[in-house]
Amino acid sequence: MTNLLEGKIAVVTGASQGMGREIAKAYAAEGAFVYAAARSEGKLKSLCDEIRADGGHADLVVTDVTDEDSVKNLFSKAGSAHGKIDIAFLNAGGDPYPETVSNSNVKNWLSVIDLNLSSAFMCSKFAIPYLKNSDGGKIIIMGSGMGHNGSSEASAYSVAKAGVWMLTRVLASELVEFGISVNEICPGPVKTPGALESWSKQENNVSQVGTEWVKESEDVLPLCMFLATQPAIGPTAQSYSLMRRSS
Repeated sequence: MTNLLEGKIAVVTGASQGMGREIAKAYAAEGAFVYAAARSEGKLKSLCDEIRADGGHADLVVTDVTDEDSVKNLFSKAGSAHGKIDIAFLNAGGDPYPETVSNSNVKNWLSVIDLNLSSAFMCSKFAIPYLKNSDGGKIIIMGSGMGHNGSSEASAYSVAKAGVWMLTRVLASELVEFGISVNEICPGPVKTPGALESWSKQENNVSQVGTEWVKESEDVLPLCMFLATQPAIGPTAQSYSLMRRSS
């Protein structure tokens, strides 16, 4: 441990499993006080217990990122306790309804937009007042190559992640005067509980989605740490990709 994030306050959404859980652990291991947010209280408690057992600092906030009051409570709790938030890692998202436009259920389609795009907007909105109190606040949003390339079989998710990429650039322009950077990560296929089954079927690290690198959650951590430790104001309005194919 090198304490790269000593004294930093980090909020990580979607922290109960997969990449979010590993990101929360990694930030805590580097000295950050982590607020872990997700809907599953049991999984969050397990995460925080693990962080504390390793000497880190963490608290849990049960959060539904599609609910305004729940999101407001998350950032109010974290920000009010310390007077600032340094890192808002907006990891929550997913595609529970991979459908084409013509075969989609309207309610399902809109719910995917809410889960991936509207949640990122609300989290950013309520984090901003506390990020302004940081010496170089950072918003890091989990994007996707589908937001750059599109997929007809995941229409709502592709559109939502395209919106996330535009939100990244809009926020970066809005917040640069406050020394707050906003960047997107496109990790490509990662073997997480929510990943496509085909991604775990690989040979010699070549998946069934072409020559794409199929990663473990831990493989994404160096990039997450890189963005969390950049100076104020370092890179902003950027999309960082771990995909082999151009996005």
